[in-house]
Amino acid sequence: MNRKGFSLGTVGHLGIFSWALGMVMLTPGKLILYAAGFCLLVLFLIYPGIWRRLLAGRRLILLALLSVPPVFFLGDVDLSFLGVGFSSTGVQAALQITSRFLVVIGALEGLTANVEIAALAGILERLGLKGLGFSMGVALNIMPCLKRSCTQTWRCLKMRGGLRRKWWRGIRLFALTTISNALLRAEEIALAAESRAFSPEKTRPLPLLVSTWDWVVFPAALVVIVFFVILA
Repeated sequence: MNRKGFSLGTVGHLGIFSWALGMVMLTPGKLILYAAGFCLLVLFLIYPGIWRRLLAGRRLILLALLSVPPVFFLGDVDLSFLGVGFSSTGVQAALQITSRFLVVIGALEGLTANVEIAALAGILERLGLKGLGFSMGVALNIMPCLKRSCTQTWRCLKMRGGLRRKWWRGIRLFALTTISNALLRAEEIALAAESRAFSPEKTRPLPLLVSTWDWVVFPAALVVIVFFVILA
């Protein structure tokens, strides 16, 4: 991210991500809404475009599936609205789930949008996880193939009526075909790497992008987390 001279490197973006996770995980429940609100404000300032991703339809559906059930099934029913009873304890739990969900997803979106997978793999390889960059590359390479395989298999099943009668058998065939194609693709990549004498022990991680602001982010993040924890 580059904006008016302010830029973060890989270390800085990881610091922001770790800070956001620490805030929603370490802050006590009575301050979680304040901590989450502060985190979202910081994330929106650093990553202006993430609010569109947070409001995506599939994210809102997942959030509803996680936060709505506690309102009706957690604790004793002691409140009502328009004749529908619900629990105040469940409402508090739903607010905490919502706040943590938004912060974690926002931090994850900001990290993945500004840091390449190869850079993350390089950091983990520096921590002793050799060959992780290659493994992540294989996984990313498989994703488009897996998507095409799913689409083609689904269309073939529909054309042949495999989803009309004994649809559960069609679903099993769909899953088996998709997984088999993914494993075959992964095997092809592994054999190609082996034929080129690839060795995880000899891999060299990519250099990290470090900005001057990275050394400001970490102390500031630590101070804020300690402040919220002590305030409780």
